[in-house]
Formats: sequence, C-alpha cells, structure tokens
Amino acid sequence: MRKWFVGSALCVLIASFTVAQAQGKLAEVRNRGSLVCGVNDVLPGFGTVNEEGEHEGFDVDFCKAIAAAVLGDADAVTYRPLSAQERFTAVQTGEVDVLIRNTTWTSSRDTEVGLNFGPVIFYDGQGFMVRRDSGIESLEDLEGRRIGVQSGTTTELNLADVMSALDIQYEPVIFETSDQLVAAYDDGAVDAWTTDKSGLASLLISLSDPEEHRILDATISKEPLAPAVLHGDDEWYDVVKWVIFGLMEAEEYGITSENVRELAETSTNPNIQRILGAEPSAVEQIGLEADAIATAIEAVGNYGEIYERNLGEGTPFNIPRGLNAQYYEGGLIYGMPFR
Repeated sequence: MRKWFVGSALCVLIASFTVAQAQGKLAEVRNRGSLVCGVNDVLPGFGTVNEEGEHEGFDVDFCKAIAAAVLGDADAVTYRPLSAQERFTAVQTGEVDVLIRNTTWTSSRDTEVGLNFGPVIFYDGQGFMVRRDSGIESLEDLEGRRIGVQSGTTTELNLADVMSALDIQYEPVIFETSDQLVAAYDDGAVDAWTTDKSGLASLLISLSDPEEHRILDATISKEPLAPAVLHGDDEWYDVVKWVIFGLMEAEEYGITSENVRELAETSTNPNIQRILGAEPSAVEQIGLEADAIATAIEAVGNYGEIYERNLGEGTPFNIPRGLNAQYYEGGLIYGMPFR
C-alpha cells in the first residue's frame, strides 16, 4: 500500500511537472509559486549576500521585480548563486528560470548557447586595476606584466584579442573564480587584474588598502549586461523583457515606488495609464495581471531608483550613470512603449 501511494504521488508530481512544462515557463513559475533566479553572490553592488543572509544588489532587484510582476510577491524568489562557468548550463537545463548575473550579450551566447537576452540593464566595458605605484599608466605599460583574468568569461577573450592587436606581450594568469582572482591581485601574485569596469569598481573596496589602487582609463571592450532566458519560450521571454521595459519607462515618466499607486488612480497621462494597468490590455497582452508592472515598481522602484540604491552616489561604489542614463539625458536606457 505504501509503495502504491508513493508511486502514485510520484506520478502526480511528474504529470504536474510535465503539464507545467507544456504550458511554458510562466505557468511553471506560477505553479511553483516562486521564481528561480540565477545570480552572482560575490559582486558587491550587483549581487551579494548581506549580514542577514539576504541576497541584495542591482541584479537581484530585477529578480525581485519579475517575481513581483508574475507572483505579486517580490520575496518569492529562490536565488541560485552561479559561477561564470555554471551559469549557462543552469539556464539550458532549466535549473533557473532567468539568469541575471552580470552576463554580456554576445552573438555566440545568443545562438550557440541558446539564450534569449532581455533589455540591457547595464552598459559596461572591460578595464584594468593596477597599483598606483606600479608605473602602469596605459595598456602599453602592461608589456611583460602578469595579468589576472577569470576563465569562462568574455574578458579572457577580449584580453587576448586586444593585446595581440597591439602586439603587447604579457603573461595571462587564469583563475576559476572572482574571489581567487581578487585575492591573488591583492597579494601581489599578478601585476594587473582585468574584468568589467563595474566589477573593478565594485570589488575595489574589498582590497586590503583600496587607496593604493586605481582603474586605468583604457576601456577595451563593449560589455552590454543583460538578463537571459532559454530559447524557445516566447511568452516567458516577453514577460522578462516587458517587466524590465516597464521599470525603464517608469523612470522616464516619473513613476516611483512612492507615487505609483497614486498615479495609477489619478494620472491622465495615457502612457502612465497603460504602464500601470488603467488600460488593462497593454499589460494583460504580455500574460500578466493588469497591475503587474505597478506591483513591480512598488516593490523595487523604477530603473533609476534601483540604480541609485545599489550603485549611485549614496553607495560605496558611486558609479556615474554614464551610458546607463536615460536616452533623453545622453544615455542608452530606453524603455519600449506599452501600447
């Protein structure tokens, strides 16, 4: 009898899982009641774990926004910390519903790896950290130096391409994890350390004496960082895209976590009405409840609020908006219209 019961229960679970898969990722997430989000947990400002054991950061807030829009609860997120080597397999196998882990959008990842990238949430570029007393002021000064880089990243490939093009001889020192790389640099095992400039700014404060180091002016690559989902599920892809576009649009139209509910009731601006669900079809066509974007904004704020809270002037990182400013302020952040 016990064997029969266990077998029946297993069949029900398998059937439920199969039905959810057939219905797509959106139904799977709703049936599960939580979003599984692949994140970084060792990159302060973008994805880390605080003293209370809670995940926090710029990327983490986009996980919360998607959970709030889909499930009505920004805390309904299961975080999966992933290394650079693990992250793509986690998406391909369905271990995570969405990957939001400082990942560069490239052609091979969009095709061969099988990912669909959402809107770019952070425009970045690869740079170098060096000691102020090293005498290194330019890329040419890296001739004959040991440069630390993490394996399985675009930064490793960019480094080889650029140094070859400039005919600069150097010794690459490859590390499996960011922690290993930063520790080696801090100990003097390498002369320079290269990764995205956001990562350098984020991890500068973790060095023994941050004042002894500087980030070179040179930028050797474009690094558009974007969330990613698995190929083949357009409905889920649309959900991830439009939640993020909604946060970008919210900043443009002055919708904040503080005034979102008031504007939902009182605004006569058609653009605001569509974003916040006064015209239900604009959001319902995505597969979400009419007030889903409003719920996400109320939970985490608009794009600008997320940026300032995690990376802005009031944080240890103080990363200028630059390319990550709205398009009408000279940046590249541009939310597509709800209509």
